[in-house]
Amino acid sequence: MASKAYSKIVVAVDGSSTSDLALQEAIRVAGGSGATILALYVVDNAMVLFDAGYYDPSQIERAFVESGTRALEAASKLLGDAGVKFETQLVTEPAVAGDIAGSINAAASEWGGDLLVIGTHGRRGVRRLVLGSVAEAVIRQSTMPVLLVRGTSSEQ
Repeated sequence: MASKAYSKIVVAVDGSSTSDLALQEAIRVAGGSGATILALYVVDNAMVLFDAGYYDPSQIERAFVESGTRALEAASKLLGDAGVKFETQLVTEPAVAGDIAGSINAAASEWGGDLLVIGTHGRRGVRRLVLGSVAEAVIRQSTMPVLLVRGTSSEQ
């Protein structure tokens, strides 16, 4: 049985060095096959779901959008330098409120991706310790193959 190369590769980025490694791995998988890579950033809206009454959630959301924009600009540079076809997507209205993994999977599926690449450790820090990693949740929910990329030993 002949294997078919992936043609639409989705990479979840968050600006971390591990997501940069995931992006580099996606570029390697795309190789000379002509695959298109989607660099995807989902704004974490979990913090704005809580109404504490003493802060303006729009300021936090604006900071997350700016962070996502910077992460996608960096990804665009890396993808452009590699000479691969690519798109970027900033998801500001997640499909599943407060669920980064669900929103990553929904966006990847909607785009028609056939491979999802994600780093094992990103910028979710304390939340990861409490709720489990985004990568783990992506794997559990995904309907397409997922390629996990580990960070360097100093990041883990």
